[in-house]
Amino acid sequence: MIGLIFGETDFPKYIYKKIKDKKKYLIIDLTKKKLFRKDKDSFSVSIGQLGKIISILKQYNCKKVLLAGKVKKPNFSKLKLDFKGVYYMPRIIKKAKLGDVALLKEIINIFKKERIQTISSTTFTPELNLSKGNYSKLKPNLKDKIDIKNALKALNKSNQYSHIQGAISRNNIAILEKREGTQKMLKKMKKIKNIVKGVLVKFPKKKQDYRVDLPTIGLKTLKQCKMSGIKGIVLKHKRNIFLDKNKSINYANKNKMFILVKWKKYF
Repeated sequence: MIGLIFGETDFPKYIYKKIKDKKKYLIIDLTKKKLFRKDKDSFSVSIGQLGKIISILKQYNCKKVLLAGKVKKPNFSKLKLDFKGVYYMPRIIKKAKLGDVALLKEIINIFKKERIQTISSTTFTPELNLSKGNYSKLKPNLKDKIDIKNALKALNKSNQYSHIQGAISRNNIAILEKREGTQKMLKKMKKIKNIVKGVLVKFPKKKQDYRVDLPTIGLKTLKQCKMSGIKGIVLKHKRNIFLDKNKSINYANKNKMFILVKWKKYF
C-alpha cells in the first residue's frame, strides 16, 4: 500500500490517473478544495494534523509515501495541532525558517523516524522526466546561451536552502523566482521591456532531495512564457517534471520557442 500525499497543481492529478486502477493506495488530501474527496480511499486532513496523517498511514500499513503537489506554507501560530503535531512542530518551524529545502528534508526525516519511507514523486511517472537534448525545432542562439549562463549563475548564488527554482535572464539582467512561484514571476515580466525574448531556467534548488518538489512545467507554463515575451525554457536532465509534453512541444514549435534540457551547468 502506497500513501499518496497530495497538494495543489496538476501533477498529483496525473499520478492519480496513472495508478488508480493499477496500485493499492490511499490519499492524504491536503488541497484546499479537497480535490480527491470522491475517491473512497481519500482522507482530507489539515497540515497540522501530523499525528492523524501518520496514524492513517500506519493503520493501512503504508510503509511508503509519495509527496506531490504544492502545499502553501501555513501560518504556524494559527495551526490546530494534534499530539504529534505539537511534538514535531518546533522542529518543523525551525527548519521552515531556513527555507523550503530544509523543511521538506525535515518532513522526510519525520516519516523515516516513524518507519515510513519516502519514495520519488516520479516513481510511477518516469515518462515525465526529460533527458538532455533540444525538444523543439528552434535551438538557442549565442545570445540565448549567454542568457542561460547568466540565469544559472544567479541561481547558483542563491541561498543553499532557498525556495528558488527559477530565473529569467536577458541582456545581462537576471530576475530570480520568489516564494510566490514561477507563474506570478512570469506575470510580472510583462511589465519589464528589457526581458523580452528572455530565457526561463528551471533548475532544482540547492541541496534539494530529488524525491520531492522537482521543477515542474507544462503547457500552461509555455503559454505564460509566450505572453510574457519569454523565448525559451531550460530544464535540468532528469531533474524535472514535464506535463502535457506533446502539446507543449507543439505549442513551442508553433510559436518559435525552444525547450532545452541540459546536463552540464554551462555550454
